[in-house]
Amino acid sequence: MSDRLYIGIDSGTQGTKGVVLSEESGNLIAESYHGYDLIENERGGREQHPDTWIDACDKVLTDLLAAEEVSPAAIRAIGVSGQQHGMVPLDRDGQVIRPAKLWCDTETADQCLTITRRAGGEQAVVKAICNQVAAGFTASKILWLQEHEPDLYDRLATVLLPHDYINYWLTGNRVTEFGDASGTAYFDVANRCWSEPLLKAIDPSGKLENCLPDFVAPDEPSGRLRKEIGERFGLSADIVVSSGGGDNMMAAIGTGNVVQGIVTASLGTSGTIYGYADQPVVDKSGELAAFCSSSGGWLPLVCTMNVTVATELMRSLFDLGLDEMNRLAESTSPGAEGIVLLPYFNGERTPPLPGAKANLGGLSALNMKTNNFCRAAMEGATFSLRYGLDVIRRNGIEPRQIRLTGGGAKSRLWRQLTADIFNCEVVCLKQEEAGAAGAALQALWCADKVASRNTSLPDITARFVEIDEASKCEPDQVNVNQYEDLYKIYLRYNEALQPLNE
Repeated sequence: MSDRLYIGIDSGTQGTKGVVLSEESGNLIAESYHGYDLIENERGGREQHPDTWIDACDKVLTDLLAAEEVSPAAIRAIGVSGQQHGMVPLDRDGQVIRPAKLWCDTETADQCLTITRRAGGEQAVVKAICNQVAAGFTASKILWLQEHEPDLYDRLATVLLPHDYINYWLTGNRVTEFGDASGTAYFDVANRCWSEPLLKAIDPSGKLENCLPDFVAPDEPSGRLRKEIGERFGLSADIVVSSGGGDNMMAAIGTGNVVQGIVTASLGTSGTIYGYADQPVVDKSGELAAFCSSSGGWLPLVCTMNVTVATELMRSLFDLGLDEMNRLAESTSPGAEGIVLLPYFNGERTPPLPGAKANLGGLSALNMKTNNFCRAAMEGATFSLRYGLDVIRRNGIEPRQIRLTGGGAKSRLWRQLTADIFNCEVVCLKQEEAGAAGAALQALWCADKVASRNTSLPDITARFVEIDEASKCEPDQVNVNQYEDLYKIYLRYNEALQPLNE
């Protein structure tokens, strides 16, 4: 049998990554990346024009298909991962009518409150969709468009999410899937359908209900490659484009987080921590995002806003290289000689403190040392994620292994800190590009179903997702006990400062 190849595309906020997976070898045989910028304003607006994503996808596909190891004739399917929560507004001709508002846009915070009030309050919203109308989710962006740009809202015919729009470019079909739809705040996660109460709260006229795409299941194709795209890249028109999904959902697949007991934690600029569940997981406090997965189950998730933000700011303050910062942090003891950092440099999503500021506590004439500040930055960011892990644990998700992604995971010290603070084995993967790799694996899963091979996704990830055994860190019980006490101190600081942070 000749090799079958699968393309994974991860369209993010800062750039687009593409990979080619070889089914025969199990390796990623080609990679490409193209970056781009945000459109920003002083009101908290964060936007990108979808043409920017398409241009980057075009460049990435051109690079991948020109790679020596890649035969375009061997490509069987394409999968797309995209930044969640964005609003891509199209007119009836399928043309974008304005730049997309992104997940990090805070210009629409007032609209969140309006939608929640119209829907009957927070409890009624959670009952309807299993989530709250969080700042950054898609719902408030649509109401903002209606209120601030009514002429454009009148032209609105379809609302897509970023990955849906790239699928639309590839196939010509306006569809979505359950995982990414979970982050709109007008999708009923438990019943996997659009939520009429929330749609009415956004637009009582009923117009919005007619602007939403149809659903495809996670193992079904969003369509086949458009003829024009096939001709552009020398690809067969029979190529399947899988349903795709949000970046967290695709990263779950890319880290093998498709069975119970595996939890993924991202030590990136912001942080996410999430696990697989075979039924909806709804947190009464609203601190947990009750998402569907893009693997057929559910993906309870917690997001924090400040992880490597904290360490990068500290590194910049003292003009340190990465290796030097790690060496300094390792040269002092757990607890940084009493210094505690609440790392809310960008506000915080979990706990919900969007206006919070970062705070350093426990300073004395004796502990004001560079190495203590470096360690406190790592510990504070990890305590913040530990808070998210506690939210997940109290909702019945208990990890037996935590798989780390993101830039912070490259630090051996930070991996050990995470194992000790989480009291759980942590490990990295050989393939760092979890989102793009997950999209390629979902594409393989979809193509197998279309070809009546019906391979299960857990079987696929068990074969293709490889653990980096050299990265594995087991919790040190002495440190675990010490960090339990230090984490309680961190929580006391958080509680004491909450009136100021609110």
